[in-house]
Amino acid sequence: MSATALARELVTQLAAAGVRDVVLSPGSRSAPLAYAFAAADSAGWLRTHVRLDERGAGFFAVGLARAGLLRGEAGPVAVVTTSGTAVANLHPAVLEASHSSLPLVLVTADRPHELRGTGANQTTAQVGIFAGAVRAALDLPAGFAPAALRGHVARLVAAAGGTVSNDPGPVHLNVGLREPLAPPDSWAPGSLPGPVRVEPAGQAVPLVLSAGRRTVVVAGDGAGPAAAAAAAAGGWPLLAEPTSGSRVTPALTHYQALLTAGLAASAERVLVFGHPTLSRPVSALLARPDLEVVVVGASPRWTDVAGVATAVVGGVSPTAPTTADRAWQVLWQRADAELGVLLDPSPIERAARILWEAAGDTPLVVGSSNAVRALDLAAPAAPVRAVANRGLAGIDGTLATAAGLAAGLGEPVRAVVGDLTFLHDVGSLARGVAEPAADLQVVVLNDAGGGIFAMLEYGGGADRELFRRYFATPQAVDVAPLAKAFGARHTRVGARDLAAALAAPIRGLSVIEVAIDARDLVASRAATARHAAAVVRRVPSQ
Repeated sequence: MSATALARELVTQLAAAGVRDVVLSPGSRSAPLAYAFAAADSAGWLRTHVRLDERGAGFFAVGLARAGLLRGEAGPVAVVTTSGTAVANLHPAVLEASHSSLPLVLVTADRPHELRGTGANQTTAQVGIFAGAVRAALDLPAGFAPAALRGHVARLVAAAGGTVSNDPGPVHLNVGLREPLAPPDSWAPGSLPGPVRVEPAGQAVPLVLSAGRRTVVVAGDGAGPAAAAAAAAGGWPLLAEPTSGSRVTPALTHYQALLTAGLAASAERVLVFGHPTLSRPVSALLARPDLEVVVVGASPRWTDVAGVATAVVGGVSPTAPTTADRAWQVLWQRADAELGVLLDPSPIERAARILWEAAGDTPLVVGSSNAVRALDLAAPAAPVRAVANRGLAGIDGTLATAAGLAAGLGEPVRAVVGDLTFLHDVGSLARGVAEPAADLQVVVLNDAGGGIFAMLEYGGGADRELFRRYFATPQAVDVAPLAKAFGARHTRVGARDLAAALAAPIRGLSVIEVAIDARDLVASRAATARHAAAVVRRVPSQ
């Protein structure tokens, strides 16, 4: 089979299996795939997105996959690259997708087998390059016969979506393509063939939870509405991270400080939803061997870092709350409200609260490091559609993810990031002139360096110059001309003017830079701890 015929059959089967979005970066060895995907786009089978570099393309696909989840769809997103280092540049996004359980199909063009290991240009060992980060992998040799392709593709797409395994994530399809690479004729795809029917995994019977046990519900990243529903049904306090999808009433705002102050000392049970990663107080709670720890969401990658979970279940069914359950919940709610009155938030926390309250129905992409933690400390319960790359909690690819989310949803998106996160991925603001423009606003909380390290043990060291150079990494990049170089409108505001700047509609590409003074961050957090300890001492014990 020629490279052209193989590419066309491969694209046909990917579309038949449910792939509706494809992200491509330009290349020569992948040319047969580019031609075939272009024809499939023209036929209305799927939608193509062209990005200028493979690293950004990978995170753009992550954003598209997250958009599918927000829409209630879980269709896989394909990413297409040429051979060589282009494939390696996908690795950061592949790792994030793996740990966030996002369905990606990595289609990487390769040299034919006879050229591997010969020193041929742009030829390296692509098979197995992503190691254990992918759920399945297939190496198609050049000239592969089409008869078995339908079954192979169906198996890969099912693995990406977790249809049978309940473990979605990236899969790798490596395709050897032999010259000639340019098609000899045009292709006009006809009717799309039907998919191979793959039955989903069976649903587990929910675990019935008895009332009367002091229970805390922890909702980590991606927990979804199930955590809030369980907390409401059981009459239990809800500790929900900003990107959990559960930070709605009755979620608490200041739960980190209350945990540190010991309000959960008499807890008896913890329900864990999603992937909680943000705070050490929550990690300490989930590591307590004296608690009944129930992990909800039975996939092969459940979160139980300390290994103390007593049950891993697909769902829970709380019984009607008792008077004691309601009193336990009220205890937490009163402590949370009282602490909120006493606090004087740091500048970054004030900015985070303004951003959260201004979000409304606009999706919010949150950068890792201090941005998401400030939201966790300051954001009140509200139905904000907030997402973040918390699979590995890296700062790489955040702007590309936001651009992909905007493209996938077809609506304006706002991203909030620190200055280092912005600088790390600013190249993803570049857009080919033939690609549609997104309505994307990036809010940069600029504290001129890695302010998060001041909150860790390194920040208290005696050698301040060592800390400054090796951890805080102060920078003095002028964001304004950098943003304008990528065609973005730039506005620099103080924290007091942030709300007004956010009130304007999001149109096109824009950057709002907010100068953040991080010098009092440590003192502010210490004051919060003191107030929380005083509040916990005053509340009635259970």
